[in-house]
Formats: sequence, C-alpha cells, structure tokens
Amino acid sequence: MDDISQRIYVERTLAIIKPDAVHKSEEIEKIILKAGFLILQKRRLLLSPEQCSEFYAHQYGKLFFPSLTAFMSSGPIVVMTLARQNAVAHWKAMMGPDNFSIAKESHPDSLRATYGTSDLKNALHGSDTFLTAVREIRFMFPNTVIEPFQSKEKTEEYLSMNVIPVLIRGLTELCKEKPLHPCIWLADWLLNNDPSQPQINDGDILEGEK
Repeated sequence: MDDISQRIYVERTLAIIKPDAVHKSEEIEKIILKAGFLILQKRRLLLSPEQCSEFYAHQYGKLFFPSLTAFMSSGPIVVMTLARQNAVAHWKAMMGPDNFSIAKESHPDSLRATYGTSDLKNALHGSDTFLTAVREIRFMFPNTVIEPFQSKEKTEEYLSMNVIPVLIRGLTELCKEKPLHPCIWLADWLLNNDPSQPQINDGDILEGEK
C-alpha cells in the first residue's frame, strides 16, 4: 500500500527559464521530462517591470532587487507548471544553488552551473516551498484551479477504505474466472464495480421503468 500511495502523492512547482537561457528552452525541457516530471502547463511571455516587481515582491528592499526585475523583464521567459513526487525539492536539487559561482564549484552537474553565466543570470527559477508554488503558479497561470493535495495519511486512508478492497475483490473474481484476456476482463470488472458510482439494485428501479 505504501508503494501505491507514494506513486500517486505528487506536487506541483513553478519553473521559469529566464531570459538568458530561453534559447536553450527545448534542451532544458527534455532534461525536465527525462527526470520524471510532467509539464502540465507552459507558456512563453514577456513580463513588464511592474509584473516582475509584483512576482518578486518578497525580495523587495534587497540590493539586487532593481537588477533582478530589470533582467527578468529584459526578454521573453518560459514558465511551466511541473508535477511529480516531491516536485519542489526535486526541481530545486536539479537547478542547484542560486549563486552561480557556488553552483559551478559544488554542483557542477546542476542546471544553473550548466546554463547560468552569473549570479544574476543563473538561467532558472523554482518555487521555494509548496505554498510558494501555489502563489507563483496562480500568478503565471491566472485561470488555474489548484486543488489542495491530500496528505500521505489521507491518501493511505482513502486507498485502504476505497481502492484496496475493490482491487482484492476484482483479483479474487479474476482468479475464479480465469479469462482468456485477464487485463481486459479486470478493466471491465473495475468499470462495472466502480465504488465512486452509485450502485443500483433491482429494488431501486422505479415502477415506471420496469
């Protein structure tokens, strides 16, 4: 059960290919997909300085803030919503440290070490936390509806109560029937015994429908 719940417990995070690395966007996207991410949403856009200031509002007051907003509005960017298990942490690890010099020295295989050219022009952005990812995804994709992800405990509880019992019943019936095409038989059985669908008994049929 733990293996099943781990596979379905996914996160979303925001990834940005910055102006200095946009010309390598296709190459970077292939690396992202190879790492097991799904690219749920993608768009190429040019942000205004005001939009950049709003997006990086949490950095307001820092010395690099004017340079950051000027750079991020200097050319097109590619923004993506990525999904996979532990997406936030995994994408941060793939990017490497924010500081380009540190990335080159301590994480030479990271994306920032590969595609970045300076501490400011470090090629990529990623959300720091899941809550930050929610805010940033909504900023870049305003029409996105983000449903809260269930905790691991809630996922395991749902599987235990609703999914595992149905699978056991289906597999038991499969062993009894021994059909010629077991996968097709089980798929049909699961469709006909979907616990999320109302089960209609003979006694539930209205008089006019008989």
